[in-house]
Amino acid sequence: RLQGAPHRYAHGTGTPRSKTQPMALSVSSVAWSLARVADRRATASPARPPLGTGVDEIRIFRDGGNNLTQLSRRATRARVTIPRASSLRDRDRCAADDEASASSYPVRKITAALLSASLLVATAPDASAISFPIATESLFPTEASPVLVNIPDGVPTKLDSEETDNVRLFRDATPSVAFITNKQLIQSRYSLDATEVPVGAGTGFVWDDKGHVVTNFHVVKGANQLAVTFQGDSKTYEAKLLGYDEDKDVAVLRVDKPDTRPIPLGKSSTLLVGQKVFAIGNPFGLDHTLTTGIVSGLGRELPSGNTGRPILGVIQTDAAINPGNSGGPLLDSRGRLIGVNTAIFSPSGASAGVGFALPVDNVKGIVEQIIQFGRVTRPVLGLVLAPDGALQQLIGENGRNAGVLVLGVPEGGPAARAGIVGTIRDTVRGDITLGDIITRFNDEEVKNSSDLYRALDMAQVGQDVKLTVRRGGALVTVDVKLGEKVTKFDA
Repeated sequence: RLQGAPHRYAHGTGTPRSKTQPMALSVSSVAWSLARVADRRATASPARPPLGTGVDEIRIFRDGGNNLTQLSRRATRARVTIPRASSLRDRDRCAADDEASASSYPVRKITAALLSASLLVATAPDASAISFPIATESLFPTEASPVLVNIPDGVPTKLDSEETDNVRLFRDATPSVAFITNKQLIQSRYSLDATEVPVGAGTGFVWDDKGHVVTNFHVVKGANQLAVTFQGDSKTYEAKLLGYDEDKDVAVLRVDKPDTRPIPLGKSSTLLVGQKVFAIGNPFGLDHTLTTGIVSGLGRELPSGNTGRPILGVIQTDAAINPGNSGGPLLDSRGRLIGVNTAIFSPSGASAGVGFALPVDNVKGIVEQIIQFGRVTRPVLGLVLAPDGALQQLIGENGRNAGVLVLGVPEGGPAARAGIVGTIRDTVRGDITLGDIITRFNDEEVKNSSDLYRALDMAQVGQDVKLTVRRGGALVTVDVKLGEKVTKFDA
């Protein structure tokens, strides 16, 4: 589309003439030259018809209305067509001369466009806007769409390559996915008899060939008995809770099933946003359900539903995850484990397209600790922290995001040995003397408990760290040697 005010100059008869007419002659000359070249290449084939390029329609438009007007008003549009051939081989209607046919067809398209341009320029001297022809079916022929027919009975549906890959992934991974039922003893308020009742269900997956099954801790929390079933196996297996990490919402079970098949492990550190993912689980008790989506985000932070401590590096996905999917595998397009489905963000409790999965790189370290050593270790400071917001309630707006208040310091712990001071309350008068307020952990600023826990997760047991605390009106730096929190489990 060419836009701009017309330029006029005097003609011999006094009739206004547009400066665009010489341009029309130039464009037309190029088009005529191309047409002659195409015809010369076709001389080897006497049966070849003429170029066959012509103008079949002229439409006149005017801004602000639908009425036709003079050619000299506003703009014109022309459409140039080329006769359609029956195939790519015979688009010039001369299948005998393959070389000429292949080379002249692009020339004919260019010629058609140039002739259209010359027509528009020549016939619209007063136009302030010129519309060139668009690529339509008449200019660029395409093959006809296939006709759909009914599939005869007994004939399997033909799948495309993507569908075939999805079906294969589900068939390969499903035998490794477990349906877990949490049973607890509920005492009747009338007879005082205890009855074992299913109180929840979730998903797990086989970790290795020794019968270890990984799931979320909140799926098995408080269970008196855990029942596990697998697809294609009518038997219900009783599972034993081998160990867990409630801060990271990971649990490991052991099932006495001889022919377990583990899911191959992938890497969450190499994931990319937009990558296709698959979730297999038991939403609402519908066992072994497959949903698909993409990686919607990486590096999310999710508070643990058990302790409130932050879980770092969480994968966000739009694959449908619903109650019952918790603990199930999140797979890449090759069927490798990249995450453990754990939570959703939804005001209704059902999937809203925002699901979260624990990254497999983090889960792997926890699971191996539990299986090999029967325990989970974590670095600790040995402190009792006040809830976020308590400092603001005590000292006002100056306490907002001002650090983490230390409530108590257990004796013999790392913080007690370093001289950290806790909050003291006068039991007689009720006065409160604030303890240390942690504002920095090494070089990391601490505004709330999540910042402190995040820094702790990056540290190692036995590491020397520097805490910056506000004590009274002064900032004090304290050296602390991190201790070890050990959660042991029975073999």
